Amino acid sequence: MATERSCTGVDHDSDYDSSMSKKLVIKVTAGADAPERCSQAFTVASVAVASGVDVSFWLTGESSWFALPGRAAEFELPHAAPLPDLIEAIMAAGRMTLCTQCAARRDITQQDVIDGIRIAGAQVFVQEALADDTQALVY
Repeated sequence: MATERSCTGVDHDSDYDSSMSKKLVIKVTAGADAPERCSQAFTVASVAVASGVDVSFWLTGESSWFALPGRAAEFELPHAAPLPDLIEAIMAAGRMTLCTQCAARRDITQQDVIDGIRIAGAQVFVQEALADDTQALVY
């Protein structure tokens, strides 16, 4: 187990403490137009879920297309985990949401998306992001 020594000389355990009730809200705005940023968001979310963190993952902008069946399989980035695997990992224990306006601009409806993905708007995002013990990240 790794420890860090702070400037006060106190040792701090650097391993994640899964007993913390911290929540993570991640909004990804990038898709195939910015593949590294997109992949980072999915990777961070899947690692957080695997670590026991309560994750709410938001698809917005160009990442909205990944709410559709089969679209994630078209995404390629060398040395990155396959996007379908990351989506499966996130949805296994987290929540995935498609932005209402982003869906509407792309003519995507609830009937079109992968089972388990909800469509919700800014009010829900703000409510989740401002909840106690919550950290929000935007990619």
